[in-house]
Amino acid sequence: MKELLALPPTVNVSTAARALGIGVHKAYALIKSGDFPVKTLPLGGTTRVPAAALWRELGVEPPGR
Repeated sequence: MKELLALPPTVNVSTAARALGIGVHKAYALIKSGDFPVKTLPLGGTTRVPAAALWRELGVEPPGR
């Protein structure tokens, strides 16, 4: 939980996949099909995942709320 709450504002797909308990290849396949459970941000040739969206999907309350 501590590691999850310490995430920066956006994370890479590999980090998001690990937090969700899936492999990175599965995560990219889900993103491509539009079925990834968390909002993603395509930025040029990379994809980022907002930590706040990841927290919501996992039912985690960020500190100070």
